[in-house]
Amino acid sequence: MEFATFADRAGTIDAEPADLEIVAHVRDLLADAEGEIDVVARFVQGRVFPAWDSTTLDVGPSACYEAIARAAGRNVSGDDVEERLAEVGEIGDVAASYEFGGQQGLGAFTGGGDAGSGGNGNDLTVREVADTLAELAAADGSGSHDRKVDLLFGLFNRASSEEARYLARLVLSEMRIGVGEGTVRDAIAAAFDVPEDRVERALQVSNDYGQVARIARDEGLAGLDAVDLAVGRPVQAMLAQAGTVTDALEVWDEAAVESKYDGARIQLHHDPAGMDDGDGSTVETRVFSRNMEEVTDALPEVVEFADETLEEPAILDGEVVAIDDDGSPLPFQAVLKRFRRKHDVAKAREDVSVRPVFFDCLHAGGEDLLAEPLTTRHDRLRSVLSAADSDGDDATDGTADADIEGLSLLRLADDPDEIESIDAAALEAGHEGIMLKDPESTYSPGRRGKHWRKRKPDVETIDCVVTGAEWGEGRRATFLGTFELSVRAGDALETVGKVATGITDEKLEALTELLEPHITAEDGQEIDLEPEVVFEVGYEEIQSSPTYSSGYALRFPRFQGVRSDKDPADADSIERLERLHGR
Repeated sequence: MEFATFADRAGTIDAEPADLEIVAHVRDLLADAEGEIDVVARFVQGRVFPAWDSTTLDVGPSACYEAIARAAGRNVSGDDVEERLAEVGEIGDVAASYEFGGQQGLGAFTGGGDAGSGGNGNDLTVREVADTLAELAAADGSGSHDRKVDLLFGLFNRASSEEARYLARLVLSEMRIGVGEGTVRDAIAAAFDVPEDRVERALQVSNDYGQVARIARDEGLAGLDAVDLAVGRPVQAMLAQAGTVTDALEVWDEAAVESKYDGARIQLHHDPAGMDDGDGSTVETRVFSRNMEEVTDALPEVVEFADETLEEPAILDGEVVAIDDDGSPLPFQAVLKRFRRKHDVAKAREDVSVRPVFFDCLHAGGEDLLAEPLTTRHDRLRSVLSAADSDGDDATDGTADADIEGLSLLRLADDPDEIESIDAAALEAGHEGIMLKDPESTYSPGRRGKHWRKRKPDVETIDCVVTGAEWGEGRRATFLGTFELSVRAGDALETVGKVATGITDEKLEALTELLEPHITAEDGQEIDLEPEVVFEVGYEEIQSSPTYSSGYALRFPRFQGVRSDKDPADADSIERLERLHGR
């Protein structure tokens, strides 16, 4: 396909306001793309490379401006292009405003022709543009800037005004003609008469719209169904949405519960037989970020873990967590010091250590697992990570999992109080909280659905008077660890619950020092307190309850802080509690 044809179709799509008509235009474009269908399916989205490929052109705006200026004439400079951009506001319009085709130099073609074909009689093809941009992306090291400008100049010098418009947009990732991934998916299905859901599945496992378009055209439904995951080719991560424990149990009856780590998402690809690392050499392990960017070199600990632990081809989903000297997790900010780092990795490793934690298995031993239930995938994950340990336990209750390095514990629970206990343990261990997952859910790459839920942050808080407490146990025996909460009811105080979640050891020590002077009575571990201190407490919901004297209970309360600016008389009333419950 000539690039002029692609540019003309792109212009038609750009001018079309209706989504259904845009799909129809893309459908016709793919149907007419012939041998360049893979490139066209990417170009129309503004992509030069497949979605899974982290290769970039690495072309800054100034290089593009310089190439446009050289192709436009000796009296035009990069600064002139930039100034015109400031006036016009869009790089495609700027490129289309110049007459190209008369300049000589590396990459330029000479000869006759009219302005409509670039002024030189050498029509650009879509494949030529793709190959030149791939060559440009590969330029590296000393002199690479000049090489990139020369290659771009060669393309612009052969371009008509409309070709230049979409070439400039493509180079600077600013296509913006209203075509997204869903549009191309629907267009592939319509162009080659295959079901959208089967196209969607092939796209999920390949992340290559060009490949899927070609297969749909040439091999039909059978070809689409044969597309599988490939070790070394990343897929989009399954995502979670916020949700409550109550909502999750109402839908699933039972939830799979695991810690929510304060780290960075990774996808590990490992093949003991070796795989292409993208540069022509062979490696056993590659690591990708949530956005499918390769971060292997920045995370040598993850590579070492995989090489020492995994004995079969696998694709694992997990997180990398920064840790201190005793293995305790550090905040996410520490992970950022390592993630995507390209230089001085050894020095960065000395400053911040990381470890991987995996919670899902997408592929193992040549078998794709996306369609398997979560519990089945986690069982497979356990076996993959324990393969190097001849004593690996196959227990499914999660108790043996703690001994498997790199494995995120997964527990099934249908009791809200048990889930609350798991959440408290996760917070105590330094994690962000918990994830709730449907035990029967399949893995849907790129989807943010209701099958995975981050426990919803507290959306409401209430100010309560602390009227009692309990001493802790074990290493917390010298601290007050559970606090009785009350609200105002006229001149009296009525209990509404207890809080013990969201409080670190350091906070417990400070709270104990604050409250000890107000102890009025003790009975074993339980104590009564003068109503002098006010806590701000978050909660998921307020329920009617005979357990507490107010007639209400805070569901999943969490300590937010001490309201040192408030006296007990300023705490919330039972009337407000009733309004919140009604709402």
